[in-house]
Amino acid sequence: MSRIAFILTSLLITSRLSLQAQQPLHVFAIKTPKELHSFFRWTGQDIPIISGHRGGMVKGFPENSMATFENTLKHTPAFFEIDPRLTKDSVIVLMHDATLERTTTGTGKVSDYTWEELKKFRLKDAEGNVTEHRIPTLAEAIDWARGKTILNLDKKDVPFPMIAAIIRDHKADAFVMLTVHTAEEALYYYKRNKNQMFSAFVKTPQAMKEYEKAGIPFSQMIAYIGPDVKPANQEMYRLLNAKGVMCMISAAPTYDKLKTPDERAAAYRAVFKDGASILESDLPIETAEAVRSLIPAKSVKTGYFKKAVVSDRF
Repeated sequence: MSRIAFILTSLLITSRLSLQAQQPLHVFAIKTPKELHSFFRWTGQDIPIISGHRGGMVKGFPENSMATFENTLKHTPAFFEIDPRLTKDSVIVLMHDATLERTTTGTGKVSDYTWEELKKFRLKDAEGNVTEHRIPTLAEAIDWARGKTILNLDKKDVPFPMIAAIIRDHKADAFVMLTVHTAEEALYYYKRNKNQMFSAFVKTPQAMKEYEKAGIPFSQMIAYIGPDVKPANQEMYRLLNAKGVMCMISAAPTYDKLKTPDERAAAYRAVFKDGASILESDLPIETAEAVRSLIPAKSVKTGYFKKAVVSDRF
């Protein structure tokens, strides 16, 4: 290759990389806890909301990584359910499993390693391919997410005081919400932060009564009601929607596992048509395409959905 040809090829590659880096992301225009609460309030004319389970499962992109979050946001607005775990030296990292084998080049328990030791490993994608990406800390994910998306922290092995502290220290209650399995768990956090938003397990009318009795505002929660469409959901939609609460179905253990894209697309649409407002999926990009036709022509929530070129990188 001649010197001129080499220079031209290099410039072309650089130009392409620059354009990729500048590709607009779908972001949520949410700056305050009050706006976060309003975004998730059920109105009956809401835009279907997608949650990327662990960020999403796409070849070349590992779960629980900012690279995956960003790739998803290039295709669709979404918030992300992620998994905080604690290292041996008390650093909070993102990792679904208690062990390293499935998703990294490491072996053994996350809790047996310091953060410096974990940095040496690389993340794998859903097919087991090793990527260039390393395990991120929760602090890094929070810093990355600010101004872009919402993080939903699942309950793993991190003590509640540490979770409450990192949200407080990062002033992140406008875009970090917490998965809670009981009203008691929600009350712990609510006593310490009256702005806290929750993704609450509310699968029965009795569970709903327990949250109400505990004094958790319905204006500060979405309700996870299960993994599939079933007749019992109708009562929960009626009760929760009457309080302004959006209901979420998770397709990760059910409809994401259907064999063909057409089967999955039909199932995703059925979830929203049945009454859900939010669908959590391992395949958020595919889900977004499947439910595009369900987006209402007019919605009071339209202003929360934006596109923006984001320059900072993970």
